[in-house]
Formats: sequence, C-alpha cells, structure tokens
Amino acid sequence: MSELKTVLERLAGRANGLYGNDFLLTWEKSEDDLRTLLDVAEALRLLRLDNTTTRCFDSGLAISNFRDNSTRTRFSFASAANLLGLAVQDLDEGKSQIAHGETVRETAVMISFLSDVIGIRDDMYLGAGNAYMREVGSALDQAVTEGVLPQRPTIVNLQCDIDHPTQTMADLQHMVREFGSLENLKGKKLAMTWAYSPSYGKPLSVPQGVIGLMTRLGMEVTLAHPPGYELMPEVVELAGRQAGENGGAFTRAATMAEAFAGADIVYPKSWAPYHVMAERTTLLRAKDQAGLDALEQKCLAQNAEHVDWQCDRALMDKTAAGKALYLHCLPADITGVSCEQGEVTEEIFEQYREPLYRQAGYKPYVIAAMMLCGRFADPGALLKKLADDGAPRVRG
Repeated sequence: MSELKTVLERLAGRANGLYGNDFLLTWEKSEDDLRTLLDVAEALRLLRLDNTTTRCFDSGLAISNFRDNSTRTRFSFASAANLLGLAVQDLDEGKSQIAHGETVRETAVMISFLSDVIGIRDDMYLGAGNAYMREVGSALDQAVTEGVLPQRPTIVNLQCDIDHPTQTMADLQHMVREFGSLENLKGKKLAMTWAYSPSYGKPLSVPQGVIGLMTRLGMEVTLAHPPGYELMPEVVELAGRQAGENGGAFTRAATMAEAFAGADIVYPKSWAPYHVMAERTTLLRAKDQAGLDALEQKCLAQNAEHVDWQCDRALMDKTAAGKALYLHCLPADITGVSCEQGEVTEEIFEQYREPLYRQAGYKPYVIAAMMLCGRFADPGALLKKLADDGAPRVRG
C-alpha cells in the first residue's frame, strides 16, 4: 500500500516525545508529537483496512474510568484497546471501594498492577477534572518510584473540564483527510461558534479544545458566542498567543453570520457559560439539588434568548463557496428531530451526516495512537514490523 508506505516513511526516525507520558492537553505536546499521533492513527487505520493485525500487546488491561455519560468516546476507547490487544475493564465507582471512602491515590495504584493504559473522562466539575487526572498520575509516579508498581500506566484524557483531546485530534485527522494534508490547513478559516440547545450544562472542553489546538496550525480561527457564554479566560488567551506564534489568526465575532462568512470549516456547538459551570461545580459538590434545579431553569431561560443561533442553509450559504465542512462532536441537537429547536436544521445535518460519521470514526484510531505512542518508544518501527509481517486480522 503506497499510502501506508508514505506514512511509515514520515514516522521513520522521528523522535517520540509521547513515550512514557500521559496525554492530557494537546497544547502540552509539541507539533512533532501531534504529527506522530496523526501518522500513527492513520497507519493503524490503513492496516486494519488491509486486514492486517495491529495487536501489539499479548496481554494487559486498559482501564476505563467514565465519571460522566458517554457513547462515542466509551466505545472508541474499548475499540482502541481491542485493536491493540488490550482487554478493557470498566472502573464503576459505585461498585468499588471509592463509595466507601477509598482515596484517589489508593484507587489509582490498586487498578494499575497489570495495566498499561487508564482512560479517564471527568468533565462535570470545573477546575476538578483535569486536576483529578493529574492526581492519579502523581499517585502512579510515587508507586513506581517506591517499587510498588512494575510499570507506570499511561493516562489518556477522554474529556475533562479543560480539553477533549481525543475529540479534537479526531477532528483534526478528519480535516487532514478532507483537505489533503496538515499543511493544507494553513490559512483555512474555522468558525467555532456557540449554538442554541434546549439543554443545559454542556461542557466547555470541546470549544476550548478546538481553539486550543487549531490555532497552532496556522489556521484562521474565529470564536463566536452570545454575551455571557465566555470560555475559560486562560484558554482564550492561549489561543490568541498560539495564533500569533504560528502564522495564523484568532478573532472574535458577535454573531454566527459574521463567523461563518467565508469560513472553510464551521463547528456550531452549544456550551454552558463559564461562570455557570463554576456555580454548578459548587452546587454539585454541596449536593444541593434544589440549587441545581434553580440554576438549570435560569440557564434554560438564558439559552432561550438565543434560539436564532442555529446552523441553517442561510448561514451555510455565507461560507466559502457555500460548501464549508460542517463539524460536530455529536450528538447534535437537530431541529425537528431530536428537539423542537436546536443547534442545526435537519437539512444541514442530513447533508453532512456521512462525513460527520466519518469524523467520529477517526476517534478509535486516535485513542489507539495515544495508547501505542505512550507505551512504545518507536511506534514507526513497530508499525512497519506489523505491516511487514502481514498477519491477517481476520483469517479464513
């Protein structure tokens, strides 16, 4: 396969800065690390399409710790682990000793004796999710130093309060496939906009992850939202700084129409206001259900003031040649289908449904690449050996 050969040639000799490290925020990784991740994900995809096995583990566990609900990411994590030969074990906190007061440090060590990867989703508590992942990592470091653990599992962020790296890297792989190369994304205009939803409390991590990653690639990123729907100030500041350092642009727009004008890529997605998520965290920790119910009603009323923030044909016609690539992390709130009024009209969603599903389909490969790069020092050599061996995944 000439395409696979090209990818493996790019990987050959490239240092793997992801080896032995957790993957928590995309902006903590070098551009070379991100390129490596994309190439490894693509190589895994091509090998599987060619019916070549990619099982590089004979045994081992991938621990799945979802502290919030999930469909795509949960199944993508399981698929990724299986693709590499790891068994998946869910950590159900309600069925563990965590319910009886077991500490984070103790839980982290107890689940890690024969584990290679720990995937964590913790996006409900602003200021806590990413911190929890780092607390787990610190406990693992200590256990390895003390000789309690024979190896240190790699932690993969499956979504936190700050970033959703498996989603945004899958988004990036999708864009690379659509536009031909990472270099072809330079100068492309991406509109990351808020969109109306009849629900409340959607995390900030997707829009933050998008502006935190795409501004590193020389893209022209525009952020648009109604007043009061700000993101974390430090991430917005980071996006502006990165755009300046990488030859791109980061601008703000007051309307969807302004953001969509001339855009090559649009990403209309609802999220909760930053200050609301902070208030919600306080109420969740206090187990104040009455306060949470009151906050929800207040936020739903605030959302209802902006029902016109919806991706429709008129807005899409304003994009580059009226044919911008429409992105969404799914599930989308589809007007007349999943809700009375939502983020996107049924017409637009159906037009882009197939590429949206392909976008989601890259996530298992991205997660598998994070696992593989974290556990193997030379992923290029490993993938070349798998390709050269050519052992079939499906026999018969």
